[in-house]
Amino acid sequence: MENTYTYNEAFEELQLIVSEIESGQTNVDELTEKIRRASELIAICKAKLTSSEEEVEKLLAKLAETTTDDIPEEADDEEE
Repeated sequence: MENTYTYNEAFEELQLIVSEIESGQTNVDELTEKIRRASELIAICKAKLTSSEEEVEKLLAKLAETTTDDIPEEADDEEE
């Protein structure tokens, strides 16, 4: 399975397949292929979402680290 799709492309194709299946005009031979393709598209979408989530978590951790480092130490000095 080649993963050159963007999330939006994969999701739009998946929506099209679901609409075609829901219309009831898909024969059994086509249905098997459409379900197989839908499964591939779901895997692509899931991989894209997981990757994005991991990247966001890294960025938030970096931001939290930077924010913590920027807190002035004056508050500690004033207590003494």
